[in-house]
Amino acid sequence: MPSYRIEGGSPLRGTIRASGAKNAATKQIVAALLTDDEVVLDNVPRIGDVTVTIDMCKALGAEVEVHGETIRMRAATVSSGEVPVAFSGVNRIPVLMVGPLLHRYGRASVPLVGGDAIGARPIDFHMDALRRLGASVALEGGVWRAEAKRLHGALIDLPYPSVGATESALLSSVLAEGTTVIKNAAVEPEIVDLILLLQKMGALITVEVDRSIVVEGVSRLRGARHRIIGDRIEVASFAAAAVASNGNVLIEGAEQATITTFLNALRRVGGEFEVTPDGVRFFRGGELRSTTVETDVHPGFATDWQQPFVVLLTQARGLSVVHETVHERRFGYTAELRAMGATIEVYTACLGGRPCRYRYGDHPHSCLVQGPTHLRGTTMQIPDLRAGFSYLLAACVASGLSVIDGAHYVERGYSDIPGKITQLGGRISAS
Repeated sequence: MPSYRIEGGSPLRGTIRASGAKNAATKQIVAALLTDDEVVLDNVPRIGDVTVTIDMCKALGAEVEVHGETIRMRAATVSSGEVPVAFSGVNRIPVLMVGPLLHRYGRASVPLVGGDAIGARPIDFHMDALRRLGASVALEGGVWRAEAKRLHGALIDLPYPSVGATESALLSSVLAEGTTVIKNAAVEPEIVDLILLLQKMGALITVEVDRSIVVEGVSRLRGARHRIIGDRIEVASFAAAAVASNGNVLIEGAEQATITTFLNALRRVGGEFEVTPDGVRFFRGGELRSTTVETDVHPGFATDWQQPFVVLLTQARGLSVVHETVHERRFGYTAELRAMGATIEVYTACLGGRPCRYRYGDHPHSCLVQGPTHLRGTTMQIPDLRAGFSYLLAACVASGLSVIDGAHYVERGYSDIPGKITQLGGRISAS
């Protein structure tokens, strides 16, 4: 498997450009299955998850052309409602294809989903939403099979504002007969961006002030062209790297509006930023100091910002508290950071300011970080996408050589990582 070698100790300085958002691009490729017309997506990141999603669409019979960061897709040639089982466990995209395939064929078959091992991440919310819309859904022989003569509008009250379940409900309801109300919906920027594409395609979707999304079903959708938003997770990751390494990084295309909560947390810990016409510049504003962070659904502190921020906290003076409320097993990566010299303790208690849904579940979902600590290079094995970037960041901050195996995990969601780190003066090579 591919690996990275990083010689740490150099501040990251310079300019990079934010790639398109992974969590928007893959879902918008799926949205193109809802019409026979051509859908053109610009600013598509060149990452592993996009490649896999395109391969799934091609396996269904769709025509897809890739020109740099632009994708042209036409689903008129889709000839099957069955996603091949070869894609089982690859990522979480297949379950989002159920609704679009039901609209096309009245039946759908998708393999079991995969993704990072950061908690249970069940898809029962997705399946419950499909059943409310009128589909019969069952797990048979390792695949999910669904049937529906016609999906119809319904009230979908999500027990938790799940991003994936909200997206699944959206993609399933835009062509359903009647009106669908998705209550307690997720409203992340990537979901709003998906709604913008669907609206261009002819959908009628309203986002209410109480986290409800109202979808008035239409009879057909048309083609459209859409530019995908910048990746706020990548922006925050490199921002944390800039501040942790005592560097100075301008990220072109970074959008202040999508990272306001992160910017507040960064400033509290001693980082600073400057919004420019081209993007956002990140640097230290003084001595780094401890803070308390709790992850949450948008507009809270994103769970995918947590890992690079924990690495940043290892360089801050004092005792920091991090409370993870979105995924129950997201601190497994901290063992490698401790091997590098970090002082981090993980707890099952809710150490934040409020209890969360994992309060009595005996889940390791809180941690204390004592800093500043001197990190030393080591050999690491990447367990998942976001943990992978935190290892790269820690290696850049650390003294000495780090060898990081499992680079394919990072390349699932970050475009041209070696190139961007090299552009900022980091010493990295891939093999």
